[in-house]
Amino acid sequence: MNRNDQQFMAQKIRAQYMEKEVSGLDELRALDAKVKRPANVFAYVFGSISAIIMGAGMSLVMTDIGATVGIAQPMIPGIAIGVVGLFMALINYPIYKAILDSRKQKYAGQILKLSENIMKQ
Repeated sequence: MNRNDQQFMAQKIRAQYMEKEVSGLDELRALDAKVKRPANVFAYVFGSISAIIMGAGMSLVMTDIGATVGIAQPMIPGIAIGVVGLFMALINYPIYKAILDSRKQKYAGQILKLSENIMKQ
């Protein structure tokens, strides 16, 4: 390894341990993530749970799992469980939008002020 490569590697490693200066854009990105993250986490978790519930209902209707579990007529409970999962999947997006809109309203002043400062520079 020649001298230039050694210096480059040393600078690269050194940069990892130096305190980084936080810019306004970094703050803006962090604030934007703070607004969106709770809504995204809710949507993924609630959507996954609703898909599992809907799939459980479909499995009762389409397979012999109901007989294995001991349900004599699995069609009616399977349809009911599937409809509950479908309803949950349908309301997922409106709930997501409501959470996101409320968080946007909460942080709108800070984000607009910070973005205005960045654009003036």
